[in-house]
Amino acid sequence: MTGDRFGMHEQDFVVPPMPSAPPSAPADGARAVAVAVLNLSGLGLGYALVRRWLLMVLCWVATAALLLAALPADPNGVSVFAVVLYGVFLVLVTAHGASVGLRTPLVWPGRAPLALALGLVLLLVPAGGAVLYDDARDEAVQQMLLDRLDQADRLVTAAGKQPFSTGEADFRKALAGYRDLRADHPDSRAAERVPARMKTYYATVGAAYGRGEYCEAIPPLTFLRTVPATLRGTDLGELRTWPDDRLATSLYACGSKALTGGEATWTTQFGELLTTFPESGPAAKVEPAVGSAVSRGEKDLRGDDPCAAVEQLRGLGSQIESLPGDKADIVAALAKDTQRAADSADAGTYTCGVDQYQDGDFKTAQTTMTEYASAHKNAGNAARAKKIAIAAEIAQTVPAAGKRLPTTSTGGSISVTVQNDSPDEVTVLYTGPVTGSFTLQGCGGCKTYPWSSTITRGFEPCSDSGRNYPQRTINLPAGTTYFLHKPKGDSLSSPASDTAKISPGYIYTECAYTTERLGSGF
Repeated sequence: MTGDRFGMHEQDFVVPPMPSAPPSAPADGARAVAVAVLNLSGLGLGYALVRRWLLMVLCWVATAALLLAALPADPNGVSVFAVVLYGVFLVLVTAHGASVGLRTPLVWPGRAPLALALGLVLLLVPAGGAVLYDDARDEAVQQMLLDRLDQADRLVTAAGKQPFSTGEADFRKALAGYRDLRADHPDSRAAERVPARMKTYYATVGAAYGRGEYCEAIPPLTFLRTVPATLRGTDLGELRTWPDDRLATSLYACGSKALTGGEATWTTQFGELLTTFPESGPAAKVEPAVGSAVSRGEKDLRGDDPCAAVEQLRGLGSQIESLPGDKADIVAALAKDTQRAADSADAGTYTCGVDQYQDGDFKTAQTTMTEYASAHKNAGNAARAKKIAIAAEIAQTVPAAGKRLPTTSTGGSISVTVQNDSPDEVTVLYTGPVTGSFTLQGCGGCKTYPWSSTITRGFEPCSDSGRNYPQRTINLPAGTTYFLHKPKGDSLSSPASDTAKISPGYIYTECAYTTERLGSGF
């Protein structure tokens, strides 16, 4: 043996590089389907079994991006763009996985059918995730609707701290929120809670009634009666009629207060009560309240201001007559109140005229008494009303004539003859111990005296012994009598007056004549 045979020779040893992918294998359709199905889960497990690590990571990134876009669950769901984009990605990786798996052996499991079975099982992951996401999305929708319910509740609370006129808009907005929940999401938890919320809603809107603020309670209670029509299909139970009795009570209380205070608005409240709740207890109280108001007006006729009482009764009668209603007994009773108010006002006109006279308002007293006497010719005090009207007319020229209220006394023992030396018809009015008036025809052939002639010494009207002056003789008692002469049509600027102190044992003559103004004298 030589040393060369058993000696060692130095040689280079090179380790071949590890391949980046398994070597190609014969085409296998089952394996291709298995890889494709595993990729369809979105986890890239098909790439893991064929050692395509970067592609597997890419699948993870895409799935993670979808999860970030979808979570937390939103009531509106995932955007359509994200879903479509991810779906296209899954189609691509599924197709690509099938292509790769067709000739690439699996790392594990060794047999393709087992891998396919595993892929089918793993498809339950995205399917289950979709179901869970739908549940989460449904819960998000429920929470969103509950938030809307809470928002409506907050509007009610805020509006309840304000006058109804200020908070009405928020009340309506909250009601619209409740309505939308019931109409658009009837099966939601929020919609189920709406009927219970309405109890608070009604109590808050109608709070003024609970505070005894009846006039302020009318608008909100009227509004509450419209709520059932807004929430159609919602079982409101007793709330449907909750405002009715309260509104009827408020209408009566507010109207009664206005009636007592002399405000004209009472007809609005009572009118609404009689038409909306004719059978209610408050409606039955309307006529007694109106009757009491008429009685108060009649009592005021005997007070310090009977004229105001007359106007009040007249206005009250017109207002009562304007009240609507269909309930026969109430309508009949109100008609009697209307007539009683009118009759009392007419009777009170005399008292009013007396008061005007005594207050020195002679012009108004004359008008009042003249109208009264004309309208009530058969009344017991019609004759005296005429005399007061006469005295009031005289007192407008001679204020002293109005110091005493005329009586119905007539006649006397002292003769007074009044002659007319005027071409005009003259009305003679007198008042004092007795009051009356008469008219003298114009004197034929008489003329109007120049003003200058009346101020000369020796001027004596009615002195032509050959002329037949129209005249009238009256009998008066002793005392001061005030005369007023005025021509027909009151053509002169002012009537003439004379004050005569009449004493027994004399015969008096009064002469009427015309100049630039009417004169008289004895």
